[in-house]
Parts: sequence; structure tokens; C-alpha cells
Amino acid sequence: MASTENPDPETGKSEPIPASATPPPPPSAASFLDCRKIDVIIRVLLFSATLTALIVMVTSDQTEMTQLPGVSSPAPVSAEFNDSPAFIFFVVALVVVSFYALMSTLVSISLLLKPEFTARVSVYLASLDMVMLGILASATGTAGGVAYIALKGNEEVGWNKICNVYDKFCRYIATSLALSLFATLLLLVLSICSALSKRTP
Repeated sequence: MASTENPDPETGKSEPIPASATPPPPPSAASFLDCRKIDVIIRVLLFSATLTALIVMVTSDQTEMTQLPGVSSPAPVSAEFNDSPAFIFFVVALVVVSFYALMSTLVSISLLLKPEFTARVSVYLASLDMVMLGILASATGTAGGVAYIALKGNEEVGWNKICNVYDKFCRYIATSLALSLFATLLLLVLSICSALSKRTP
């Protein structure tokens, strides 16, 4: 029907109510499934970004002939991520977040098959998303600070730049940091979506 009947308190007669005044129907199951599919896609992207950043970071080592103080001839010197505690922390964070992204993707896919568990599991996923966001953001910022010193150096404390010698090493680190920043943004989107879904009546 295009309208409903509403009795007038003065005349006692029924007046039609336009269809536009009727309350909107509840959200359909299709829209719910679309939200879950988007969540799965974001988590797949998160896993891909963190895994790629991890692979790039651990393969960033480079060896160059370098003149060392007190040595008459140049000697081979390697630059590796495990030379810096900040880069080690960054790699560990990528391992943790990459593993979490894989597990949460599998959980999110299972929720498409069993939506009755969505409300309970979503609370845990939202909390873990924020934890992973904090871990990855702090690791990315820490590694980025060390990478900036490697690129520019710091004359005030006598730290020399090394990217003019270890160009491949620095390129790999920059690529890994860019992928990690992208993954951080994906985690931020997941956290925001979780918060908005909780506030939606």
C-alpha cells in the first residue's frame, strides 16, 4: 500500500499518511554481507602490505668496499637491518602484524559463513586492530627516524649519512617504510569502521 490510515482526533475520520512518512525498513542482509566483504578485502590488503614490507626489509642487506679509519685499504662492509635495534623492532612488528592480518582475515571470512558470531567476535577484532595499529605505527616511526639519519646524517653529534654509499639498502628501507605506512592507514580504517559500526543503531 502507498499510504496508511491515521484517525483525525477532531473529525474522527481517517486521513492517509504518505508512504514517505513510514519508517524505513531495517537494513537488509545483503548490506551486512557487503560490509563483511569490504572488511575481508581490507584485511587481505593489510596482509599483503605487511608481508611485502617484511620481505623487502630482510633482503635489504648490501656490501660495499668502504675505507675504514685506521685501515690503509678499503674493506668490505655490510649494511643490514639487524645492525640497528630500531630496524629489528620494525621487523618484529611486521612479523606480528602480518601474522595477525592472516589470522584475522581467516576469522573475517568465517564470519561470512556464520554471521551469528559476528557481534561477539567483532569486539575482539576491533580491540586487536587498535593494538596492532599502535605497534605498527610506533615501529614505523622509530625505523623512519633512523632511516632519516642514514639519509641525511647528523653533523651535531657526528653521525655520518650512509645512503650515499649503501643506496640499495636505503631504497629497500624506504620501500618497506612506505608499505608499512600504507598498512598503518589500513589498520586505522579498520579501527574507524569498527567504532562507527558500534555507534550505528
